[in-house]
Amino acid sequence: MIAVVGLVLAGCAGTAPAPTPVVDTGGVAASRLSEHVRILSADGFQGREPGTDGERLTLEYLEAQYEAMGLEPGGPDGQWLQPVTLTRYTPVAGASLRAAMDNGITVNLTGAAQAAVVRATYGDGRASFAQAPVVFAGYGISAPDRGWDDYAGTDVSGAVVIVLSGEPQDDRFNGDYPSLYALDVYKTEEAHRRGALAVLTLLPFQAGSADWTELLGYVARPSVQVVGVENIEASGYIAMDPIIGWIQSNDGDPEQWFEEAGGGSFRARRLDGVTMSLEASETVETIQTYNLLARMPGTERPNETIIVSAHWDHVGVADAPDADGDAIYNGAWDNASGTAGVLELARVLHAQGPRARSIVFAHMAAEEMGLLGSYFYAEHPVWPLETTVADINIDMLPLSPPTRDIAIFGYGQTTLEDDLARLAEPEGRVVTDDGRPDEGFYYRSDHFPFALAGVPALMAWHGVDWDEGGRAAGEPAYRAQWSTYYHQRADAWSAELDWRSAVENLTLLEALIGDLADGRQWPGWKPGSEFAAARAATDAARQ
Repeated sequence: MIAVVGLVLAGCAGTAPAPTPVVDTGGVAASRLSEHVRILSADGFQGREPGTDGERLTLEYLEAQYEAMGLEPGGPDGQWLQPVTLTRYTPVAGASLRAAMDNGITVNLTGAAQAAVVRATYGDGRASFAQAPVVFAGYGISAPDRGWDDYAGTDVSGAVVIVLSGEPQDDRFNGDYPSLYALDVYKTEEAHRRGALAVLTLLPFQAGSADWTELLGYVARPSVQVVGVENIEASGYIAMDPIIGWIQSNDGDPEQWFEEAGGGSFRARRLDGVTMSLEASETVETIQTYNLLARMPGTERPNETIIVSAHWDHVGVADAPDADGDAIYNGAWDNASGTAGVLELARVLHAQGPRARSIVFAHMAAEEMGLLGSYFYAEHPVWPLETTVADINIDMLPLSPPTRDIAIFGYGQTTLEDDLARLAEPEGRVVTDDGRPDEGFYYRSDHFPFALAGVPALMAWHGVDWDEGGRAAGEPAYRAQWSTYYHQRADAWSAELDWRSAVENLTLLEALIGDLADGRQWPGWKPGSEFAAARAATDAARQ
């Protein structure tokens, strides 16, 4: 049975606070940022989880702010809201992934030994196939722009594909910073495009190890998908134990295969003598949520659009209170601060008067569920993506003293960073990478679905080179802030929050957005970017 978790936009208890009077203060105001965050992260908003009364209050508040500014709705059919329909999948116990060998032995990989875990997170939540061939595809990467194709000459239609996690340590990739090709979502989509039934990511763990056990708990959690986006029938993870034996039974040396896979000489090959059969199911429920969009129409080229985005949602309420009696994940930093930043940019830019191009201020739903509001927008754009100039995304404003550096996600990807650097230089500031290659940040916020669609996308992050104290002061302060507040109940508003770096960054973004909105330039992807081909496919629309 499908349960429907709906958002009711009227008739619920509670009323969003009235909008703050709009006064042109001449620039980004720390006091306004603080007030927006105070309201949006209040306990009454219940952690802003999609499909809850906290969502209703959030959207009412945002709409009231834009109406007070005098902006127009930017959603479909002249509405403020873009409906986003999601499906939540929760695994049903008893999934069975069986491997049959030609010697007559059959092993239940999801049984007592638990050497694999698999999910059926698509459509009706059922996955079923019998005696599918098994293909080991190296890293599962097909990247013509890198001269790399693990699938060359191999048909994987109707097969279970096994791929190594991550990406090769080869100079054709991005070094310390992962590329798109390292992501599970990329590998799943690539295998799906080639007709595979399922993808299993091979991890360097033994079944029963502490790392493997931790993974099993993580994968068992509910997952959420955008309705209507096709996906592979099943996906999951497999431990090293069975793979070693299967490679050896194919007269292969596992270490040699893995070494070749890391150097680009390996090609996907079928594991003869092995087939897999799967029975798995999930309970399914529908979540109705909404993006909210406000628009400043351009006066000369209104069909050319700059998107300024931030996600409004957070992770809601815990199942039980902590030792201090707190159960609410207020999400002041993540991402009431980014939401406030978009509101403040809208106020300042609108007060400056009309622009040649249109600007859309987009508040995305369900980022914490997997960037799903942005993925939905990219699949169902209100304003054509081929004439979308750029996405400027804001997720977690820097809360620190002023900094000399303005860090960005995806350093080296797009010419937007050069535009930002040009504006930062007179202020004595420099654009840098985010300093956290281990986090893969460029693929973890709402700019990423825009980038996948080819739209140049930039997200400014936290600088750590403080004007006073330098990196010696800024780096440990940032690390402490991250560990204390990121996705923690302690992430709540305080009158003591330091907005100076946020104002600095937003002022630069204001200038960047203004230049883009008044100009004729089309930002692009830098040579070697994995997103360049998607943009090039729509070049004719921008002539």
